[in-house]
Amino acid sequence: MTSKFSTYLATDRLPSWLPLHHFNEPSYNYKTGMDLINWKEPSFWAFVGMVMFNPTFWNTVAQNGGTDEDTDPEYHNKTITKTIRSPLVGCYLLAMTIFSLSAFRDTLFLNALRKQPQLAILAHPLVKSLAASLFIGGQVITLSSMFALGITGTYLGDYFGILMPHRVTGFPFNILSDPMYVGSSITHLGTALWFQSPAGVLLSGFVWVVYMTALQFEG
Repeated sequence: MTSKFSTYLATDRLPSWLPLHHFNEPSYNYKTGMDLINWKEPSFWAFVGMVMFNPTFWNTVAQNGGTDEDTDPEYHNKTITKTIRSPLVGCYLLAMTIFSLSAFRDTLFLNALRKQPQLAILAHPLVKSLAASLFIGGQVITLSSMFALGITGTYLGDYFGILMPHRVTGFPFNILSDPMYVGSSITHLGTALWFQSPAGVLLSGFVWVVYMTALQFEG
């Protein structure tokens, strides 16, 4: 006798809020032409807003919370340091906030992809292989850069006067100048291709543009 669960994947029994949920078998809604992107879908614009908010938030907060005495005091108001009374604790709190915002952004991205039409040609096995390669490659770049920098190096510790003892020159910094932003953008693109979503590809490009703009303020 066939089990009533035999037609379902293990991921179908996970909570809906987990990013893995429905990742293996997204619900396809194939469209063509001008219908490939649903501009009226709220989840699309929710992700756009979150992508714009995140770097704006962390740059604004960090630039008002640092302790570097060699910089213009009007540029660094030491808001976080004055409140927390510890640059290290302040940096860790900012790190937790940025990580949480990034996780929420990624959840919004998956939600947006599931509610957008798909392009049938992107179901080709070669595209699926490319999507998986981009996702894995993006994650390797992002995680390896975080490992090389540590928490304070990753999450704007320099704004708090917490500097690296030496310049990081190993992988992935020996091939990329901004590996975390590159890795994140590649990961988004790989996910978009996996979901066969032209809207997702467009959103991935938007992520890249926002990150490159943010670098002008961080650098």
